[in-house]
Amino acid sequence: MTNEINQTCLDDICLTRTGDDSVKISWQMRDMAAEMVVFAGEDPDDIDRRRPAAEVTGKTEVHITGLDPDRRYYFEVVPSDGPSTIISERRVQLVGGVNFRDLGGYRAGDGRRVRWGKIFRSDNLGRLTDRDVVFLQKMGIRLVCDFRTPAEIEKLPDRYPPGPDGQSLRLPIRHGESDPADTFDRIKNGDIDWMTEDYMIKGYIKNIDHFAPVWATFFKTIAEPSNRPLVFHCTGGKDRAGVAAALTLLALDVPEETVFRDHGLSNLYIAAVLESIYDRIRAMGVDPDRISAYFTAPPNAIISVLEHLRNAYGSAANYLVSKAGLNEKLLIQLKDDLLK
Repeated sequence: MTNEINQTCLDDICLTRTGDDSVKISWQMRDMAAEMVVFAGEDPDDIDRRRPAAEVTGKTEVHITGLDPDRRYYFEVVPSDGPSTIISERRVQLVGGVNFRDLGGYRAGDGRRVRWGKIFRSDNLGRLTDRDVVFLQKMGIRLVCDFRTPAEIEKLPDRYPPGPDGQSLRLPIRHGESDPADTFDRIKNGDIDWMTEDYMIKGYIKNIDHFAPVWATFFKTIAEPSNRPLVFHCTGGKDRAGVAAALTLLALDVPEETVFRDHGLSNLYIAAVLESIYDRIRAMGVDPDRISAYFTAPPNAIISVLEHLRNAYGSAANYLVSKAGLNEKLLIQLKDDLLK
């Protein structure tokens, strides 16, 4: 995997996964005599500051080793000449979930950042390994919001949460006559002319215009502190989950440019899986390039959503209030809870 896949950057601080039990944290310094202290912990709101993971002076990076590969870590980087920053890996290190990632760390318009470890987005949870399930339990994930259709869920049920007491909220979103669960049957039959970028763009916009009640339920759910940390997902974690992530970040006043970049990360993280999918499609006698828009996260689709929210509703917040019927106080409370 490339450094780009393994790297998370916040302004002038970057975290790079260097091994199963190690990371590198690097930064830019104005004062080369400044000291930098790094603390580590499994809870971003309760990092142990009694024992530094690293202390350096006059350097621009540290290597931290001896981490437990089966736990997720958050790091607080504290310079002697400025405010501290909490950083973690954007992508959660799962085996059976390639697009499971944290929405934390993004800067909002007022300068605060989205809290790490509270809201996650993902591809489906049906291929999680036993190790992945335990990993998410250690992360304390309390609720799963599933945007897939009943047919998709029946075809590949989530493996998390485990047991009868696990919380899962089904919020099915579907546009068009065909169920996503039937996609490969249609490809096998040569029915692919509909799988275009235009179809995807229209689908993204329909997700906004036709599913306001779903988004109302979703936002009431994420606004309830007892539901967090939570994860929302669809099948690939790029389209329905992509719209959900965009609405969430926009409601927190994260800039559109950041929302666009976050959407594009799906193409980076699903790249390896796409190769096996494309091999399967070629075996059906179909050129994957003809239908790649369906299996990727098209940049023009999220651009169209951003433009549509502005042009049709004024903003995402206005959409959530005027179309989805949310109370403005809920959105204000969400910012207070999820921004720091």
